[in-house]
Amino acid sequence: MVLQTIMLAAKSAGDRVLDLFRWIRDRFSQNIQARLTGYFLLILLPLVIISLFAVERSRDILYEQAVERTEMALSSAMNHFDLALQNVEEISTLIASDPGMNELLNKNSTNFSPQSIVDFSDILEQLLNSVSVNRFVSQISVYHQASNRIISTNYGVKELTGETQQEWLVEAARRNGTGISYVMSESPVAEGITFGKMTNTDSVSLIRAMDLYNSERQSNLLVVSFNKSKLLNIIKTLLPSENSRIALLNEKGEVVVETGRMYEDNISDKDMTVAIDSDYSAWRLALVQPKSELYEETDQLRLFTVAIIGLSILLAIIISWVVYSGIASPVLKLSRGMKRLSSGELNIHVDTKRKDEFGFLIQSFNKMAVVQKHLIEDHYEQQLRLTTTELKFLQSQINPHFLYNTLDSIYWTAKNYDADEISEMVMNLSKFFRLSLNKGRQVFTIEESITHLHYYIRIQQLRFMDNFTVDYQISEESKGVPILKLLLQPLVENAIIHGMEGKSSGGSLVISSRIEKGHTVVISVQDNGPGISEERLRYIQHELEMMGSRSVPASSQDEEHVKDLFGLRNVLGRMKLYYGREADLTVHSVAGEGTTVTISIPLDRCKEFNLKQTLI
Repeated sequence: MVLQTIMLAAKSAGDRVLDLFRWIRDRFSQNIQARLTGYFLLILLPLVIISLFAVERSRDILYEQAVERTEMALSSAMNHFDLALQNVEEISTLIASDPGMNELLNKNSTNFSPQSIVDFSDILEQLLNSVSVNRFVSQISVYHQASNRIISTNYGVKELTGETQQEWLVEAARRNGTGISYVMSESPVAEGITFGKMTNTDSVSLIRAMDLYNSERQSNLLVVSFNKSKLLNIIKTLLPSENSRIALLNEKGEVVVETGRMYEDNISDKDMTVAIDSDYSAWRLALVQPKSELYEETDQLRLFTVAIIGLSILLAIIISWVVYSGIASPVLKLSRGMKRLSSGELNIHVDTKRKDEFGFLIQSFNKMAVVQKHLIEDHYEQQLRLTTTELKFLQSQINPHFLYNTLDSIYWTAKNYDADEISEMVMNLSKFFRLSLNKGRQVFTIEESITHLHYYIRIQQLRFMDNFTVDYQISEESKGVPILKLLLQPLVENAIIHGMEGKSSGGSLVISSRIEKGHTVVISVQDNGPGISEERLRYIQHELEMMGSRSVPASSQDEEHVKDLFGLRNVLGRMKLYYGREADLTVHSVAGEGTTVTISIPLDRCKEFNLKQTLI
């Protein structure tokens, strides 16, 4: 099964490579510009290869030379460290085998007497003399097992309080015998206590037993601490740049001193690492330098090389384009123009500044397209005028006065029979129709639209037995803004039908308008009905977003699909048609709290459309 999967994957990869090869072959065979560009790039290929090879080879040579120089510098510094270690070890041997100092240590017991103070003062004076001999030594300490005290050139005499510390020092003296060992300041001695904290040092220390030539010696211990700043000053002189890092490590790989972090997780392939091991102490000196610093000059050379290659490729493309545009481009432009004209784009015009045969051919095509556009537009306008005339003829058959008089007769008849609700409903309906048919006007101010809308709302209040109230929050600055007739009626109708129906009382309808940021008219219709479910709300918002982005009219879509959200589609469609793409309609709803529908219209488009209607 695995073998079959691998074979299928290999076959699929092979098919993709073959398809790519076919695509390149087709482009070369069908496109003159691709062929010309390919030929020019093929000429430049040897130059590109040689240039890149020369740059990479120079980088390799520079890296090898940098490594060689660094190894020589590190080797010299390591020899210096070895001499310092030998010197310190010799001093430690002299101190540890000094018979006078060992006699003073051995004759003092656990009882710390005044004579012990005098003896320890003599020992301290001798230790201070030894410290002054070597600049790499920061302090020398002697641990006296019998009194459990440390005699140090830094702080005098200190008594150890913990048994664990005493045990560690005694064990270190016994374990070393006549030999020496090095201890880091971070090495743990007891819980929460390090060797550096116990001896008051921050660097590596040499430890060895006192009284070397006495086989029955006590577990007294000599501690010689190195001066960390002195060691650091030596390795700092080796740094080739400020971003370089160097470290001195002991035979266990522990960091003695360092500049920066030298851990393996802090070293990447972008760094040059050089290390030298000491034959004497098995210590290591390691230096890390970012390769970017080594390659700073060669990177500039590489950048210049890449810039030259890029410029050459650009020139090849430009030259091929110039040659191509002089021959094949006019034919291709004419071919594209013919395709656009055949697809119904009547405003097609192929730009050309040529005065040769190609220019004459393109100009002839442009003239033909203009003639064809005029022929089609004349026929279309004639059909549109005919349709408009028929529509106006049908509308003229409806006598508005007949409608007003009939509604007026119904109103007075209801009054005679004391049917006040019927009479009020008929009166509001009459006023609603009178404003709707008002001299064919298509635009009303927001204040007029609210007055007109109130007649419709009053009819619905009577229908629903006044189970909801309406509140108008119309800002003064927005009252005179002209908007399309009946733009708000579908939104209010939805709010009443879906928000107020089923409420016996307590219904609330809020209609507000304002001008935001001085250039947008915002009108909202808010109800306190049951709201819209989250799934239905997402569907409505998606449909409105799709309708706002597409150019296909709703009438060309599926009939059942268009019937859904008919009122919202009608309002958004009219807004996009008259006010442009900036006009927008949004729906916000919370289940159990109500729904708010908001329309936003550019203020300048409102005034512009109103001016057009006035001129008409």
